[in-house]
Amino acid sequence: MLQHIHLFGHSYSTFGLMYFLAFVVAYVLAAQRAHELGMPRRWALEGPIFATAAGLVGARLYFLIEHPEQWSNPFDWNGGNAWYGGFILGFIAVVLWRRWRQIPLLTVLDTGALVLPFAQALGRLGCQFAGDGDYGIPSHLPWAMSYPHGTVPTPPGVTVHPTPIYESVTLLVIGVFLWRRRDRLRPGALGALYLVLAGTERFLVEFIRRNPSVAGPFTAAQLFSAAMVAVGVTWILVLRGQGGLATAPQRA
Repeated sequence: MLQHIHLFGHSYSTFGLMYFLAFVVAYVLAAQRAHELGMPRRWALEGPIFATAAGLVGARLYFLIEHPEQWSNPFDWNGGNAWYGGFILGFIAVVLWRRWRQIPLLTVLDTGALVLPFAQALGRLGCQFAGDGDYGIPSHLPWAMSYPHGTVPTPPGVTVHPTPIYESVTLLVIGVFLWRRRDRLRPGALGALYLVLAGTERFLVEFIRRNPSVAGPFTAAQLFSAAMVAVGVTWILVLRGQGGLATAPQRA
């Protein structure tokens, strides 16, 4: 594991650095999209600031609710965060921000769908570096690995699925897929597709992650993922009933 990087006499958490890099990438992509839509670039900075700040708080609160024993050290940001808590509070913050700026809701949701997969992929790399327990169940596959020095270390001699890497790669693919279609889909379609794709990704990876089941064989993350997929599919069906998802003929 590489929990810290030492530069110029200072030690920096790789988990925190990945969060910072995720913010930078979110700003760059949002700024590009704002320029394409003829909107002020400063909004591309404000949106990620609101989303990141609220998301960090929400992610940590969600984790502490699930792991009350961690309240003894509530401000340990080197791992120990739950993405869905960040998603919920970050979404609320962005919706409030867009009302203040009077930006169309679908524009904000579609832009978020373009930005989030890349930011999430970097966040998962932070989890990989920290070894914070987001890894999977024991495995003997050739690429299985151990996290002996992680924030949540694996037992001696045990190798597990490196699920943060699985998620990072999948999210990057989702991000590229959506970004390439940003001008070919009608308003709202990108947001709907993100919910379906990201929800499906997380639902499936949970089968080999070490999270406890809360409803039959399903984890809390899988229930949330299923809700995301259901909302996304419903949204897509509504758009199809209103004339389809595309705004222009699809290019080969």
